[in-house]
Amino acid sequence: MLHCASDVARPQRIRAFDYIGRHRYFVTFCTLNRRPVFVNADLVASVQSHFLAQAARFACAIVAYCFMPDHVHLLIEGLTDDSDIRAFVAIAKQKSGFDFAARDGHRLWQKGYYERVLREEEVSTDIIRYILANPVRSGLVAEPVEYPFWGSGVHTRDELTELIARERPR
Repeated sequence: MLHCASDVARPQRIRAFDYIGRHRYFVTFCTLNRRPVFVNADLVASVQSHFLAQAARFACAIVAYCFMPDHVHLLIEGLTDDSDIRAFVAIAKQKSGFDFAARDGHRLWQKGYYERVLREEEVSTDIIRYILANPVRSGLVAEPVEYPFWGSGVHTRDELTELIARERPR
């Protein structure tokens, strides 16, 4: 079961790590009080557009994402030596949250987020597979392709589906 900031002590960032540069991150944001708000295609599209715009602004690529009803998973990669994941997260949550509050009258995100810095030897395909299988593990669909709220800022859905099918774990 996913633990978000309200479920456990707020995750701490790695002190000796500056979160700047060409790194990969598996990130999870949870909605406030785990409200299931990501069930509406228009809302998902709005938040997704904020995420993609801020990713471009902060030189990050959103390699894969999946909006679950009460949280979102992202695989993010810094594209330059100046890519700033902390700035991306702060502004993406702020802008998407502002639009949501103006529309729905309450906060979208809970404070904080979960992030894991991927090691050099970790394979992005494994993280993508995990992200795209989340709706299946949650019982929302039988196959990832049936779920509408996942994708990528750099790959088509067909490319992601082919990638995870081609490189299945042994």
